[in-house]
This record gives sequence, structure tokens and C-alpha cells, in this order.
Amino acid sequence: MNATDVAIIGGGQAGLAMSRCLFNRGIGHLVFERGAIGGRWQSHAWDSLRLLTPNWMNRLPEAPYEGNDPDGFMLRDDYVSHLRDYSAAFGAPVMEQTAVTSVTHDPAGFQIATDRGIWHARVVVIATGQCDLPNLPGIAHIIDRRVTNLHSHQYRSPLVIPDGGVLVVGASSSGVQIADELRRSGRDVALAVGRHTRLPRTWRGRDIFWWLDRMGVLAERTRDLPDPEAARRQPSLQLAGRPDHANIDLATLQGIGVKLVGRVVAAEGNAIEFADDLASSVASAELKQRHLLARIEAFAGLDQRAPQVTIEPVDLSRAAPRRLSLAAGNIRTIVWATGYRRAYPWLKLPALGPDGEIAHRDGVTGISGLYALGFRLLRKRDSNFIGGVASDAIELSKCIFAFLDQRGRKAA
Repeated sequence: MNATDVAIIGGGQAGLAMSRCLFNRGIGHLVFERGAIGGRWQSHAWDSLRLLTPNWMNRLPEAPYEGNDPDGFMLRDDYVSHLRDYSAAFGAPVMEQTAVTSVTHDPAGFQIATDRGIWHARVVVIATGQCDLPNLPGIAHIIDRRVTNLHSHQYRSPLVIPDGGVLVVGASSSGVQIADELRRSGRDVALAVGRHTRLPRTWRGRDIFWWLDRMGVLAERTRDLPDPEAARRQPSLQLAGRPDHANIDLATLQGIGVKLVGRVVAAEGNAIEFADDLASSVASAELKQRHLLARIEAFAGLDQRAPQVTIEPVDLSRAAPRRLSLAAGNIRTIVWATGYRRAYPWLKLPALGPDGEIAHRDGVTGISGLYALGFRLLRKRDSNFIGGVASDAIELSKCIFAFLDQRGRKAA
């Protein structure tokens, strides 16, 4: 049987960050990636996608940003190339096109079965990422078959969408960006809005992440939050990484003609029904935004005498429709920007909590030698961001070093 000290499952930024940390410590390891390095960014993202985080934030271990556009936002394909170059720079031992089919215990650690053979490892790191399986609601399966149903990971560009109007479901980052791109291409677009987190792209001349970083918000430890589980359930940020640093929020979308409706609650063939909750969803997001911006103002030492910054309000003067006939509205496509879920049918270990997620504390599971990396709020608020993955990998690599050392192996 093939053997290695550490098996890393997943060859995205989390897996590569851990690989670099283990390389630095001289710990033998393999990275199992079911596709190509960075391939998930291409298979699960549209063509024009840019990272949401500015370039200065996207550092990996031993790889700070050294370009001439620290406040810019990297294109999807450029970031894929960056990951591959990063891997090549230290010869990351990545087994591409290798799907893990099971992870089980064996007498000395773990057995990892793949479609290319079986390996033994003393340590396993699950780095499969926050965005695993598309979360497509059951309602999608009862829509009139003449309407094209796509999850956001299947969307590529307006050019490959059938003629006619589009309903985008979900108003977090992916939903607002797709709605914006489709509308600017000339399509009639409706956006079904549920819970969302509104923030300005820039505030007082700085990127919003600059403020969150300087204030220590991104580094807040999960264990110190008042309600970590509630924090994990918060919708992702309603942001976009545009070259002009402009906002893409509900007010912006209204300004270019996107129609806003409430949350999708039912469907019957050719019709979709929406909740009467658009106003409450908007009000909740606005309240949280005001609280955070007030916190930034206080941090910056500003008071009521400082020049006021106006944020365009969402226009709620007209009642949103509660029902939409797809035929009458010429809706030919629905894009479900409804996020992702995670599943581990290959993990044959009692490692999951009641919610089906990996149970852990700061990335250390209750199973000796099993670790997790790259998941939301793993150790701190930015644990699923690229830069947050890097710092988490550094800390977890210390745990792995100690684990192996205690069992008689002296890492170089």
C-alpha cells in the first residue's frame, strides 16, 4: 500500500496553502484533487468573474501580493494561473484528476481509497472548500420544462442564455453580479431577494475590507463570537470586485432597470409565487449596514461634524408583485444563485455533527489526526477567504507537526 504522512483532500487554495506549510516543515504529504489545480474556479464561476477581495488580501503562505495593483480585483482565469504557478513554485505533490472515494480508519491512521489506488496516511486534512455541491431548492424541479433552470455555477455569460427575460433567485454576491451582467447585456431581469448583507464597496476612500482588516473584524475568533452558529448562517456579502470599485447592490440594480421581488416560496408549472418580505429583507440589511458603518466611523475618530456620505436607498415605494407568470413575463431562464451545501459520502468516519457539517474546534476534529481547513468561520471570520485560509493553514500545520512528533516521527 502507498503511504504518506499527511493526505490533503482538495487542491484549491486551502489544500495548496496547507501543502506549502507542510513543505516548509519537511512533512511528507500528498494532495488529492479530483480535477485540475484551480479547476473549480473555472467550472463553478462565470467568465467575467473577479475575486471579491482586493489583491492585497489574497496572500498565501510565502506568497504575498507583489503586483502593481494591490487594490484591484483579479480575474477568475488570472487567479487560476496564480494558483498553478504557486503550486509549481515549490513542487506541490498534487495528484490531479484523482477522486477520493472513501476515508476510513486503519490500524496506524487512515486509509484513503481513490479511483487511482489506495493510500495510507497518519493524518488527513479535509480542504474541499465551502462551495462544494450546488444548493438547488426543490421548487426548481417543478418549474415548466420550457424554462431553462440553471444554478449559478452553470452560468457563464449572457451569450449562452436563451433569448428572453431572466429571473435570478438570490441577492448575495453571485446573484447581484449575474443580475447586473444580464441587465447590462439588454435582458429584462427580475431579482428575487431574500436575506442578504449589504455593504458599500468603498467607504471614506478605502475598500470596505481595508476597514474590516484594520478594525480587526476579519481576525475575530469564532470561539469569541456571541453566537458562532448564527454567524455561520449569515448570508454572504453583497459585493462585487469591479475594476471601477463601484457598488452592485439593490439600489444600483434598480437604477439600471432590474425589478425586485421577494423571496421565492412556491411554484406551479408556469407561475412563481413570492413572499411579501422584500421590505423587511431590505430593512434588516440596511440596519446591519448602518451599525457597521457607525462602528467604522467611531474607529476612524469621526463624529457628526464629519462630511456625511450618502448611500442610495432601495426604492420600496411600489409594492413588489407576489406572483409572476413566466409566460406573461417572457421569463425564459431562471438562475438559482442559492449557494452551496457540503456533503461527505466518502468520509466513513464519525466526524459530522447533527447539521451534516464537519464537527471541529478551530479546525481540529474529535478524531485523532483528522483536520479541516477552508470552511466558513473555521477559526475566525475570514477563514473561508484566501488570506484567512493562509493563516489558518499556518496554525493547523503546527498542530499536525506536534501530532506527528508525539507519535515518534521527528519532522525535519
